[in-house]
Amino acid sequence: MNRIFNWMAAGTCTLFFLVAVAQAEAKVSAEEAEKLKDGTLTPLGAERKGNEAGTIPPWEGGITEWPEGYKEDEPHVDPFADDKILFTITAANVAEYGDKVSPGQIATFKRYPNTYTMNVYPTRRSASYPQRIYDWAVRNATTAELVEGGNGFRNARESIPFPIPTEGVETVWNHLTRYRNDTVYRVYAVIAPSPGGAYTTVTTEEKIFFPYSVEGATAETVNNRLVYFLSTILEPPRMAGEILLVHDTLDQVKEPRKAWKYNPGQRRVRRAPNVAYDQPDGPSDGQRTADQLDMFNGAPDRYEWTLIGKKEMYVPYNCYEVAGRRNKYKDIIRPGHPNPDLLRYELHRVWMVEAKLKKGTSHIYARRTFYMDEDTWTILVADLYDKRGEIWRVSEDHTINLYDLPMVGPIMEVHLDLQNGRYLALGMTNEGTPWSFKEKYPLDMFTPAAIRRMGRR
Repeated sequence: MNRIFNWMAAGTCTLFFLVAVAQAEAKVSAEEAEKLKDGTLTPLGAERKGNEAGTIPPWEGGITEWPEGYKEDEPHVDPFADDKILFTITAANVAEYGDKVSPGQIATFKRYPNTYTMNVYPTRRSASYPQRIYDWAVRNATTAELVEGGNGFRNARESIPFPIPTEGVETVWNHLTRYRNDTVYRVYAVIAPSPGGAYTTVTTEEKIFFPYSVEGATAETVNNRLVYFLSTILEPPRMAGEILLVHDTLDQVKEPRKAWKYNPGQRRVRRAPNVAYDQPDGPSDGQRTADQLDMFNGAPDRYEWTLIGKKEMYVPYNCYEVAGRRNKYKDIIRPGHPNPDLLRYELHRVWMVEAKLKKGTSHIYARRTFYMDEDTWTILVADLYDKRGEIWRVSEDHTINLYDLPMVGPIMEVHLDLQNGRYLALGMTNEGTPWSFKEKYPLDMFTPAAIRRMGRR
């Protein structure tokens, strides 16, 4: 819902000038921003109140205390373990909930009518973040601006830039900059089963540094770096030792993403300019594109983004059960889709954003519809369409509140391919090392020279 500007100007006004002025107006007025403080909206821009039906409760700060039995650095205890299933959506009754499930989810019921279900639980608005993340989101509302073409932003720091969005691309930047701690360390599984359910586990070690989230950081002081990403494949043996280094930039058109790969067979580090957009990801066995990781990442410049509005929808939420240590990967992985008995869905309000491929650009997905959680700006569901206009893939991000920080983060990301009957599940740590957020990574760790040394040890 882009703002409309009326202009009475001389013919010398250029389109560039019009775009620049429109984008400068992206920041909201002090009166609008007051809603983030007066109880109308949360500091991140969600509606504080519940819905009229009472099926979505008001936001009251989310999880603010550790649940009983949790110990620091241990796997997270489920604070809602006593919740009971309210009802189950199946292929037989999905029409009753048609306005609260996505077209992609409906297509999944049609693809797997006998096995795919959605267990719906009570809605828990559990999202919570550090106070400084709230404070800076409120301040950013009246200062943040998109740069030319919407391919970056300025005059913001530490938190989401657009808590009261007016354009689709602003919501994308909120997703890309949502708080995920300063650093992350995890060892997780990547599994792409065959249609029959057979699979090989790819184990990946991941180190991430988010310079924009560091206290005191601004969009102007991070050297145009949004994320430093370093991953190493640990197993299986045929892939072990492969290293990927990525510098994700804040304005990826001004300065494109930089990436390097170390190949243990060649014992060389090479630039990897294709680690972007719709290039297939290596460990995923071709089941996702580079820009599908984290549901969407990278430059938004190949799409026209439209903010459709907000709706109520059944989405993955508070998914502690599937992350539980008692569940092994063999318990999660099933033919066609993960084990639905381990998944949790809740009714939440989401922002609906549509991305349509621009003329003159290319991508295997001609259209993408994203459903972003209003409380976190996380894309929880995505419907991905092919060039014929048919749903090709459906993605879901299963998250929990990592309340020791606190923040909301993914514990399993799933990309279903409805055409070939396969899917990709990644991010699971059930049989691996729990997340760690205490590391302090030096910047010289994220250099080609550093990964060259890592590969030759």
